Amino acid sequence: MYILLLVLIYSAFISLGLPDSLLGSGWPAIHHELKVPVSYMGIISMTISGGTIISSLLSDKLTHKFSTRIVTVISVFLTVIALFGFSFSTQFWMLIVFAVPYGLGAGAIDAALNNYVALHYTSKHMSWLHCFWGVGTIVSPFVMSYALTNATWHNGYRMIGLIQLAIGILLLVTLPVWNVNKKAAVEEQKSIGLLDALKIKGVPFLLIGFFAYCAAEGTAMGWAGTYFSEVKNMTLEQSSRFTALFYIGITVGRFLSGFVTDKFGDRKMIIIGTCILFSGIIFLMISGDYFMVSQMGFIVIGFGCAPIYPCIIHSTPNNFGEENSGAIIGIQMASAYVGSTFIPPLFGLIGNIIGFTILPIYLLIFFVLMICMIECTFRITNRNFDKE
Repeated sequence: MYILLLVLIYSAFISLGLPDSLLGSGWPAIHHELKVPVSYMGIISMTISGGTIISSLLSDKLTHKFSTRIVTVISVFLTVIALFGFSFSTQFWMLIVFAVPYGLGAGAIDAALNNYVALHYTSKHMSWLHCFWGVGTIVSPFVMSYALTNATWHNGYRMIGLIQLAIGILLLVTLPVWNVNKKAAVEEQKSIGLLDALKIKGVPFLLIGFFAYCAAEGTAMGWAGTYFSEVKNMTLEQSSRFTALFYIGITVGRFLSGFVTDKFGDRKMIIIGTCILFSGIIFLMISGDYFMVSQMGFIVIGFGCAPIYPCIIHSTPNNFGEENSGAIIGIQMASAYVGSTFIPPLFGLIGNIIGFTILPIYLLIFFVLMICMIECTFRITNRNFDKE
Protein backbone atom coordinates (compact mmCIF):
# COMPACT_ATOMS: atom_id res chain seq x y z
CA MET A 1 0.00 0.00 0.00
CA TYR A 2 2.90 2.33 0.84
CA ILE A 3 4.42 1.87 -2.63
CA LEU A 4 1.02 2.20 -4.30
CA LEU A 5 0.41 5.53 -2.57
CA LEU A 6 3.79 6.79 -3.79
CA VAL A 7 2.84 5.78 -7.34
CA LEU A 8 -0.42 7.70 -7.00
CA ILE A 9 1.36 10.80 -5.69
CA TYR A 10 3.90 10.64 -8.52
CA SER A 11 1.03 10.29 -11.00
CA ALA A 12 -0.63 13.35 -9.49
CA PHE A 13 2.55 15.36 -10.02
CA ILE A 14 2.79 14.23 -13.63
CA SER A 15 -0.74 15.59 -13.97
CA LEU A 16 0.49 18.87 -12.48
CA GLY A 17 3.29 19.14 -15.04
CA LEU A 18 1.24 18.17 -18.10
CA PRO A 19 -0.63 21.48 -18.50
CA ASP A 20 2.36 23.67 -17.56
CA SER A 21 4.18 23.45 -20.90
CA LEU A 22 1.09 23.00 -23.09
CA LEU A 23 0.17 26.65 -23.56
CA GLY A 24 3.63 27.71 -24.69
CA SER A 25 3.98 24.86 -27.17
CA GLY A 26 0.55 25.42 -28.69
CA TRP A 27 0.33 29.22 -28.60
CA PRO A 28 1.86 29.93 -32.06
CA ALA A 29 -1.04 27.99 -33.60
CA ILE A 30 -3.65 29.21 -31.09
CA HIS A 31 -3.08 32.95 -31.55
CA HIS A 32 -2.98 32.55 -35.32
CA GLU A 33 -6.29 30.68 -35.45
CA LEU A 34 -8.04 32.98 -32.96
CA LYS A 35 -6.59 36.05 -34.68
CA VAL A 36 -5.17 37.66 -31.53
CA PRO A 37 -1.70 39.19 -31.01
CA VAL A 38 1.04 36.86 -29.88
CA SER A 39 1.43 38.96 -26.71
CA TYR A 40 -2.05 37.88 -25.57
CA MET A 41 -0.53 34.69 -24.19
CA GLY A 42 0.51 36.87 -21.26
CA ILE A 43 -3.15 37.51 -20.44
CA ILE A 44 -3.85 33.79 -20.30
CA SER A 45 -0.74 32.97 -18.27
CA MET A 46 -1.44 35.83 -15.83
CA THR A 47 -5.00 34.56 -15.32
CA ILE A 48 -3.68 31.06 -14.65
CA SER A 49 -1.07 32.43 -12.24
CA GLY A 50 -3.70 34.47 -10.41
CA GLY A 51 -5.69 31.30 -9.83
CA THR A 52 -2.64 29.40 -8.60
CA ILE A 53 -1.73 32.17 -6.14
CA ILE A 54 -5.26 32.25 -4.69
CA SER A 55 -5.58 28.47 -4.36
CA SER A 56 -2.06 28.19 -2.89
CA LEU A 57 -2.96 30.65 -0.14
CA LEU A 58 -6.23 28.78 0.55
CA SER A 59 -4.71 25.30 0.33
CA ASP A 60 -3.99 24.95 4.06
CA LYS A 61 -7.59 25.69 5.03
CA LEU A 62 -8.91 23.47 2.25
CA THR A 63 -6.64 20.61 3.31
CA HIS A 64 -7.71 20.86 6.94
CA LYS A 65 -11.36 20.88 5.93
CA PHE A 66 -11.41 18.24 3.19
CA SER A 67 -8.08 16.31 3.55
CA THR A 68 -5.13 16.15 1.16
CA ARG A 69 -6.57 13.32 -0.92
CA ILE A 70 -9.86 15.10 -1.60
CA VAL A 71 -8.10 18.35 -2.50
CA THR A 72 -5.81 16.41 -4.85
CA VAL A 73 -8.67 14.66 -6.66
CA ILE A 74 -10.78 17.81 -6.98
CA SER A 75 -7.78 19.77 -8.24
CA VAL A 76 -7.03 17.20 -10.95
CA PHE A 77 -10.63 17.29 -12.13
CA LEU A 78 -10.55 21.10 -12.19
CA THR A 79 -7.63 20.92 -14.61
CA VAL A 80 -9.53 18.30 -16.64
CA ILE A 81 -12.41 20.77 -17.01
CA ALA A 82 -9.94 23.49 -18.03
CA LEU A 83 -8.13 21.33 -20.58
CA PHE A 84 -11.33 20.17 -22.27
CA GLY A 85 -12.59 23.74 -22.11
CA PHE A 86 -9.48 24.90 -23.98
CA SER A 87 -9.96 22.10 -26.51
CA PHE A 88 -13.44 23.37 -27.43
CA SER A 89 -12.63 27.09 -27.30
CA THR A 90 -13.21 29.06 -30.48
CA GLN A 91 -12.92 32.57 -29.00
CA PHE A 92 -10.17 34.19 -26.97
CA TRP A 93 -12.51 35.07 -24.08
CA MET A 94 -13.29 31.37 -23.68
CA LEU A 95 -9.62 30.69 -22.96
CA ILE A 96 -9.69 33.31 -20.21
CA VAL A 97 -12.76 31.68 -18.63
CA PHE A 98 -11.20 28.22 -18.59
CA ALA A 99 -7.86 29.61 -17.40
CA VAL A 100 -9.50 30.18 -14.00
CA PRO A 101 -10.06 26.49 -13.09
CA TYR A 102 -6.73 25.82 -14.83
CA GLY A 103 -4.92 27.90 -12.19
CA LEU A 104 -7.10 27.04 -9.20
CA GLY A 105 -6.50 23.33 -9.71
CA ALA A 106 -2.75 23.68 -10.16
CA GLY A 107 -2.12 25.81 -7.07
CA ALA A 108 -4.15 23.69 -4.67
CA ILE A 109 -2.63 20.35 -5.67
CA ASP A 110 0.89 21.82 -5.71
CA ALA A 111 0.75 23.12 -2.15
CA ALA A 112 -1.24 20.19 -0.72
CA LEU A 113 0.97 17.44 -2.16
CA ASN A 114 4.22 19.24 -1.38
CA ASN A 115 3.18 19.55 2.25
CA TYR A 116 1.98 15.94 2.40
CA VAL A 117 5.25 14.55 1.04
CA ALA A 118 7.31 16.87 3.26
CA LEU A 119 5.46 15.50 6.31
CA HIS A 120 5.33 11.81 5.45
CA TYR A 121 8.31 11.01 3.21
CA THR A 122 12.07 11.48 3.06
CA SER A 123 13.82 14.11 0.97
CA LYS A 124 14.61 11.70 -1.87
CA HIS A 125 10.91 11.25 -2.59
CA MET A 126 10.46 15.02 -2.75
CA SER A 127 13.20 15.17 -5.41
CA TRP A 128 11.65 12.35 -7.41
CA LEU A 129 8.21 13.92 -7.01
CA HIS A 130 9.41 17.06 -8.77
CA CYS A 131 11.26 14.92 -11.30
CA PHE A 132 7.88 13.51 -12.30
CA TRP A 133 6.57 17.06 -12.69
CA GLY A 134 9.40 17.48 -15.20
CA VAL A 135 8.25 14.33 -17.00
CA GLY A 136 4.84 15.93 -17.42
CA THR A 137 6.31 19.15 -18.83
CA ILE A 138 8.39 17.18 -21.34
CA VAL A 139 5.50 15.00 -22.54
CA SER A 140 3.05 17.81 -23.37
CA PRO A 141 5.08 19.57 -26.12
CA PHE A 142 5.46 16.25 -27.95
CA VAL A 143 1.72 15.62 -27.71
CA MET A 144 0.99 19.12 -29.00
CA SER A 145 3.52 18.70 -31.81
CA TYR A 146 1.81 15.46 -32.85
CA ALA A 147 -1.60 17.14 -32.74
CA LEU A 148 -0.44 20.11 -34.85
CA THR A 149 1.11 17.76 -37.40
CA ASN A 150 -1.96 15.57 -37.76
CA ALA A 151 -4.90 17.78 -36.72
CA THR A 152 -5.23 21.04 -34.73
CA TRP A 153 -4.13 22.44 -31.38
CA HIS A 154 -7.60 21.56 -30.02
CA ASN A 155 -6.67 17.89 -30.29
CA GLY A 156 -3.50 18.49 -28.29
CA TYR A 157 -5.50 19.83 -25.36
CA ARG A 158 -8.04 17.03 -25.82
CA MET A 159 -5.37 14.31 -25.65
CA ILE A 160 -3.75 15.80 -22.55
CA GLY A 161 -7.24 16.21 -21.08
CA LEU A 162 -7.89 12.50 -21.59
CA ILE A 163 -4.59 11.59 -19.88
CA GLN A 164 -5.50 13.94 -17.04
CA LEU A 165 -8.97 12.40 -16.79
CA ALA A 166 -7.47 8.92 -16.52
CA ILE A 167 -5.19 10.08 -13.70
CA GLY A 168 -8.15 11.73 -11.96
CA ILE A 169 -10.24 8.56 -12.14
CA LEU A 170 -7.29 6.51 -10.85
CA LEU A 171 -6.92 8.85 -7.87
CA LEU A 172 -10.66 8.78 -7.22
CA VAL A 173 -11.01 4.99 -7.12
CA THR A 174 -7.92 4.60 -4.92
CA LEU A 175 -8.87 7.12 -2.21
CA PRO A 176 -8.71 4.47 0.57
CA VAL A 177 -5.01 3.90 -0.17
CA TRP A 178 -4.21 7.27 1.44
CA ASN A 179 -5.09 5.79 4.84
CA VAL A 180 -1.70 4.06 4.85
CA ASN A 181 -0.13 7.17 6.40
CA LYS A 182 -1.64 7.56 9.86
CA LYS A 183 1.21 9.62 11.29
CA ALA A 184 0.15 13.09 12.44
CA ALA A 185 -2.16 13.74 9.54
CA VAL A 186 -2.03 17.40 8.65
CA GLU A 187 -5.80 17.62 8.27
CA GLU A 188 -6.17 16.68 11.95
CA GLN A 189 -4.05 19.62 13.08
CA LYS A 190 -5.26 23.16 13.61
CA SER A 191 -4.54 25.66 10.85
CA ILE A 192 -2.50 28.59 12.15
CA GLY A 193 -3.60 31.01 9.44
CA LEU A 194 -1.56 33.04 6.97
CA LEU A 195 -0.95 36.10 9.17
CA ASP A 196 0.28 34.00 12.08
CA ALA A 197 2.54 32.06 9.74
CA LEU A 198 4.14 35.29 8.51
CA LYS A 199 4.98 36.25 12.10
CA ILE A 200 7.13 33.15 12.65
CA LYS A 201 10.84 33.97 12.76
CA GLY A 202 12.59 33.13 9.51
CA VAL A 203 9.47 32.88 7.34
CA PRO A 204 9.94 36.28 5.61
CA PHE A 205 13.52 35.32 4.66
CA LEU A 206 12.26 31.97 3.37
CA LEU A 207 9.61 33.63 1.21
CA ILE A 208 12.07 36.12 -0.28
CA GLY A 209 14.53 33.32 -1.01
CA PHE A 210 11.88 31.14 -2.63
CA PHE A 211 10.57 34.10 -4.63
CA ALA A 212 14.10 34.80 -5.89
CA TYR A 213 14.72 31.17 -6.84
CA CYS A 214 11.48 30.82 -8.81
CA ALA A 215 12.06 34.20 -10.46
CA ALA A 216 15.43 33.01 -11.77
CA GLU A 217 14.16 29.55 -12.71
CA GLY A 218 11.20 31.04 -14.60
CA THR A 219 13.48 33.46 -16.42
CA ALA A 220 15.87 30.69 -17.48
CA MET A 221 12.97 28.53 -18.68
CA GLY A 222 11.14 31.30 -20.52
CA TRP A 223 14.00 33.15 -22.18
CA ALA A 224 16.46 30.40 -23.13
CA GLY A 225 15.14 30.28 -26.70
CA THR A 226 15.34 34.05 -27.11
CA TYR A 227 18.88 34.05 -25.69
CA PHE A 228 20.02 31.49 -28.25
CA SER A 229 18.38 33.30 -31.17
CA GLU A 230 19.17 36.92 -30.20
CA VAL A 231 22.56 36.53 -28.54
CA LYS A 232 23.99 33.40 -30.18
CA ASN A 233 22.35 34.07 -33.59
CA MET A 234 20.94 30.58 -33.91
CA THR A 235 18.04 29.77 -36.22
CA LEU A 236 14.51 29.71 -34.82
CA GLU A 237 14.43 25.92 -35.20
CA GLN A 238 17.70 25.53 -33.30
CA SER A 239 16.77 27.96 -30.53
CA SER A 240 13.39 26.28 -30.08
CA ARG A 241 15.05 22.88 -29.80
CA PHE A 242 17.70 24.08 -27.36
CA THR A 243 15.02 25.51 -25.05
CA ALA A 244 14.57 21.92 -23.82
CA LEU A 245 18.13 21.86 -22.43
CA PHE A 246 17.16 23.50 -19.14
CA TYR A 247 14.18 21.12 -18.71
CA ILE A 248 16.43 18.13 -19.41
CA GLY A 249 19.01 19.33 -16.89
CA ILE A 250 16.50 19.94 -14.11
CA THR A 251 14.58 16.69 -14.70
CA VAL A 252 17.69 14.48 -14.85
CA GLY A 253 19.16 16.37 -11.90
CA ARG A 254 16.12 15.73 -9.73
CA PHE A 255 16.14 12.05 -10.59
CA LEU A 256 19.82 11.70 -9.68
CA SER A 257 19.68 13.91 -6.59
CA GLY A 258 17.02 11.62 -5.15
CA PHE A 259 19.72 8.97 -4.64
CA VAL A 260 21.96 11.21 -2.51
CA THR A 261 19.73 13.82 -0.88
CA ASP A 262 18.94 11.66 2.19
CA LYS A 263 22.67 11.20 2.75
CA PHE A 264 23.62 14.89 2.53
CA GLY A 265 20.47 16.51 3.90
CA ASP A 266 18.36 19.36 2.55
CA ARG A 267 20.62 22.25 3.53
CA LYS A 268 23.77 20.76 2.05
CA MET A 269 21.94 19.78 -1.16
CA ILE A 270 20.75 23.38 -1.57
CA ILE A 271 24.34 24.62 -1.24
CA ILE A 272 25.66 21.97 -3.67
CA GLY A 273 22.94 22.83 -6.20
CA THR A 274 23.73 26.53 -5.90
CA CYS A 275 27.43 25.93 -6.56
CA ILE A 276 26.57 23.87 -9.66
CA LEU A 277 24.20 26.46 -11.11
CA PHE A 278 26.77 29.21 -10.51
CA SER A 279 29.13 27.14 -12.68
CA GLY A 280 26.46 27.07 -15.40
CA ILE A 281 26.13 30.85 -15.27
CA ILE A 282 29.91 31.15 -15.68
CA PHE A 283 29.67 28.93 -18.78
CA LEU A 284 27.17 31.40 -20.26
CA MET A 285 29.40 34.36 -19.43
CA ILE A 286 32.51 32.90 -21.08
CA SER A 287 30.81 31.06 -23.96
CA GLY A 288 31.49 33.73 -26.60
CA ASP A 289 30.98 32.20 -30.05
CA TYR A 290 31.25 28.65 -28.73
CA PHE A 291 27.67 27.42 -29.00
CA MET A 292 28.34 24.17 -27.16
CA VAL A 293 29.57 26.04 -24.09
CA SER A 294 26.35 28.08 -23.87
CA GLN A 295 24.28 24.94 -24.42
CA MET A 296 26.19 23.21 -21.67
CA GLY A 297 25.57 26.28 -19.50
CA PHE A 298 21.80 25.85 -19.60
CA ILE A 299 22.06 22.12 -18.89
CA VAL A 300 24.32 22.81 -15.89
CA ILE A 301 22.05 25.59 -14.59
CA GLY A 302 19.08 23.23 -14.80
CA PHE A 303 21.08 20.47 -13.13
CA GLY A 304 22.05 22.86 -10.32
CA CYS A 305 18.48 24.04 -9.86
CA ALA A 306 17.28 20.44 -9.54
CA PRO A 307 17.64 19.87 -5.77
CA ILE A 308 16.93 23.43 -4.59
CA TYR A 309 13.14 23.68 -4.97
CA PRO A 310 12.29 20.25 -3.50
CA CYS A 311 14.81 20.59 -0.65
CA ILE A 312 13.50 24.00 0.37
CA ILE A 313 9.99 22.57 0.50
CA HIS A 314 11.02 19.38 2.31
CA SER A 315 12.92 21.31 5.00
CA THR A 316 9.90 23.43 5.93
CA PRO A 317 8.30 21.09 8.53
CA ASN A 318 11.66 20.61 10.28
CA ASN A 319 12.40 24.34 10.18
CA PHE A 320 9.05 25.57 11.43
CA GLY A 321 7.20 22.58 12.86
CA GLU A 322 4.78 20.14 11.27
CA GLU A 323 1.82 22.04 12.70
CA ASN A 324 2.86 25.16 10.75
CA SER A 325 4.10 23.62 7.51
CA GLY A 326 0.74 23.58 5.68
CA ALA A 327 0.20 27.32 5.95
CA ILE A 328 3.86 28.15 5.28
CA ILE A 329 4.12 25.90 2.22
CA GLY A 330 0.93 27.46 0.88
CA ILE A 331 2.51 30.91 1.18
CA GLN A 332 5.72 29.54 -0.36
CA MET A 333 3.78 28.35 -3.40
CA ALA A 334 2.15 31.77 -3.72
CA SER A 335 5.55 33.53 -3.51
CA ALA A 336 6.88 31.07 -6.09
CA TYR A 337 4.13 31.91 -8.56
CA VAL A 338 4.59 35.64 -7.99
CA GLY A 339 8.29 35.30 -8.79
CA SER A 340 7.81 33.12 -11.86
CA THR A 341 4.94 35.31 -13.14
CA PHE A 342 6.30 38.84 -12.85
CA ILE A 343 10.11 38.64 -12.94
CA PRO A 344 10.56 36.90 -16.35
CA PRO A 345 8.45 39.57 -18.15
CA LEU A 346 10.57 42.23 -16.41
CA PHE A 347 13.65 40.65 -17.96
CA GLY A 348 11.95 40.88 -21.36
CA LEU A 349 11.46 44.63 -20.92
CA ILE A 350 15.05 45.11 -19.78
CA GLY A 351 16.37 42.87 -22.58
CA ASN A 352 14.53 44.89 -25.21
CA ILE A 353 16.22 48.05 -23.93
CA ILE A 354 19.81 47.02 -23.24
CA GLY A 355 20.05 43.59 -24.89
CA PHE A 356 19.51 39.97 -23.92
CA THR A 357 23.21 39.43 -23.25
CA ILE A 358 22.51 40.40 -19.62
CA LEU A 359 20.69 37.12 -18.95
CA PRO A 360 23.60 35.54 -16.97
CA ILE A 361 23.91 38.66 -14.78
CA TYR A 362 20.14 38.77 -14.25
CA LEU A 363 20.10 35.13 -13.17
CA LEU A 364 23.12 35.62 -10.93
CA ILE A 365 21.45 38.49 -9.03
CA PHE A 366 18.41 36.42 -8.12
CA PHE A 367 20.36 33.26 -7.33
CA VAL A 368 22.65 35.18 -4.95
CA LEU A 369 19.59 36.71 -3.27
CA MET A 370 18.10 33.24 -3.02
CA ILE A 371 21.03 31.53 -1.32
CA CYS A 372 21.55 34.46 1.10
CA MET A 373 17.90 34.40 2.20
CA ILE A 374 17.71 30.60 2.48
CA GLU A 375 20.91 30.49 4.55
CA CYS A 376 19.44 33.19 6.82
CA THR A 377 16.37 31.00 7.23
CA PHE A 378 18.38 27.97 8.33
CA ARG A 379 20.45 30.03 10.75
CA ILE A 380 17.44 31.74 12.29
CA THR A 381 15.58 28.49 12.81
CA ASN A 382 18.78 26.90 14.13
CA ARG A 383 18.03 23.66 12.33
CA ASN A 384 20.82 21.66 10.81
CA PHE A 385 19.65 18.92 8.43
CA ASP A 386 23.09 17.71 7.47
CA LYS A 387 23.32 14.12 8.61
CA GLU A 388 26.16 13.50 10.96
